[in-house]
Amino acid sequence: MHQQISKVAFIGLGVMGYPMAGHLARAGLEVSVYNRTQAKARTWAEKFGGSHHPTPAEAAQGADLVLICVGNDDDVRQVTIGESGALSGMSAGSLLVDHTTATADLAAQLATTCRERDIGFIDAPVSGGQQGAENGVLTIMCGGQQADYERARPVLDHYARAISLMGPAGSGQLTKMVNQICIAGLVQGLAEGLHFAEQAGLDQQQVIDVISKGAAGSWQMENRHKTMIADEYEHGFAVDWMRKDLGICLEQARRLSARLPVTALVDQFYGDVQAMGGRRWDTSSLLRRLRIKED
Repeated sequence: MHQQISKVAFIGLGVMGYPMAGHLARAGLEVSVYNRTQAKARTWAEKFGGSHHPTPAEAAQGADLVLICVGNDDDVRQVTIGESGALSGMSAGSLLVDHTTATADLAAQLATTCRERDIGFIDAPVSGGQQGAENGVLTIMCGGQQADYERARPVLDHYARAISLMGPAGSGQLTKMVNQICIAGLVQGLAEGLHFAEQAGLDQQQVIDVISKGAAGSWQMENRHKTMIADEYEHGFAVDWMRKDLGICLEQARRLSARLPVTALVDQFYGDVQAMGGRRWDTSSLLRRLRIKED
């Protein structure tokens, strides 16, 4: 029987990881952190009272649970199995949870590597963005063993609104792919609707007030319509990250013989936004692409 988790390590203090680790410290857990930019780790430790370390391995030393939230597959490999990676500092019986949106293949590889060391593994990508991380209301999709999931869940609860175990290792990542596929078409639809309303001379805000109460309503509509109408995109989930995610979706779809025609098209539209200089703009910037095309 594993003891209750009291000491955790958090690897990766970006726009998501920084507040997520903060929720754990506020909940009374002993938190050690690692970040590639050490100044940010130092700032975090000063604010939340945890400890910061120069390598993932040192941050993971003695931790019951190690959580990761970095950029992509390569980053995950570097901070886990790379030189001075977290796994070299973790002890048997501990648990590794990866919040990065990555490939299902990587999740399967990490699960095998962890099992060989008697370490539990959960792939646990999140949805809800920076806002969800800061407010502690993320949706977490998990893949792994039931026992590991049950052990990690009380910790994840500190920054989640909903957590589900979707199946074996990789299932969390596959579910996140479904999430991004659904969002891609939805944001393009919202962008086209607002663009059409503008061209038709309608009051866009008034249109949203009416249609958001019916079947067209969505999280994107509720949370992004104001900034879209104002043509403001210096916030939110970056186009670069969405393209990374959609690339993962499209590659997996090819292997599954799943057809994603709209997703493939919207991925190309995001390529146009990148070419416009919008690599760090919010994903809702698909509307700016339509506006510029029409000028």
